[in-house]
Amino acid sequence: MQTLKPVRVFLEVVTQGSFAGAARSLRMTPASITRIVAQLEEDLGQQLLLRTTRQVSLTGAGAMVAARYRPVVEDFDRITDEISRATRPDQGRLAINAPLSFGMRLLPGLLDSFRLAYPKIQLDVQLTDTLVDIVDETCDLAIRISVPPGDKSTIWRRICHVPRAMVAAPALFDRIPTLQTPDDLDPAYCLSYGSGFAPEIWSMSKSGASRSIRAGTDFVSNNGELLLALAAAGNGMVNLPRFLVEDAIARGKVVEVLPDWEIAPLNLMLYYPPYDALPPLVATFTEFFEAYLRDFDTFDF
Repeated sequence: MQTLKPVRVFLEVVTQGSFAGAARSLRMTPASITRIVAQLEEDLGQQLLLRTTRQVSLTGAGAMVAARYRPVVEDFDRITDEISRATRPDQGRLAINAPLSFGMRLLPGLLDSFRLAYPKIQLDVQLTDTLVDIVDETCDLAIRISVPPGDKSTIWRRICHVPRAMVAAPALFDRIPTLQTPDDLDPAYCLSYGSGFAPEIWSMSKSGASRSIRAGTDFVSNNGELLLALAAAGNGMVNLPRFLVEDAIARGKVVEVLPDWEIAPLNLMLYYPPYDALPPLVATFTEFFEAYLRDFDTFDF
């Protein structure tokens, strides 16, 4: 037995429960499947399968061979994939995690362009607003928009600044006093981005003066789209990335609050497992990602 092919064929027969099913799955003829399994049985000196007109079942020896060889084949495939990913910058599989709002608004165009440039790279893109455990979740990289991270056990690469805007529905100003400075903000009308009822801190500056405002906790969410919808409905004001609110501003659904005060930007970052060096495939996506976003006026490079 010079290759893993006979074992793969045998395991596929076990998985499919028939020679015909394995033939369809592997795109081989049933006769070839039968011949390969028979040769494997001869090589091992054991009958592995009981064949009837209706089904195929394992013998005791076959059950042992399947149980022992399946993890070997899976490990072989995993190691082969890791080696390929470590040496080929334009071919392989890449698992990416990104925030929901960013992913829905900007990733379709980016990924479409990336697939055209690198058609042999397979992508698994998961969207979540929760910071994933980059190691336990078996991600190759994650995209995040956040303040500077405190995690020193992983790798963070800042791509650019993400400007923010504080916005509210025009109708909200019928219910609150005219705002002149951040000191006039009522936390009860400030919706927090976050989780666990933790208040968000809004930092802003103007002409050398700076203010930090603690937003309210009557409503807290980790999804910017939901917060924007609530603000547009007149439920309060929000402090969100400008790329998320610029369309709502242009359509008059919300207006900027205290536009002459500059809000501290967030960072758009790529977040990696603790690689000694970026794998070529990860480096390929990183370079493309940064180059693509440079074409957007929304981000501050």
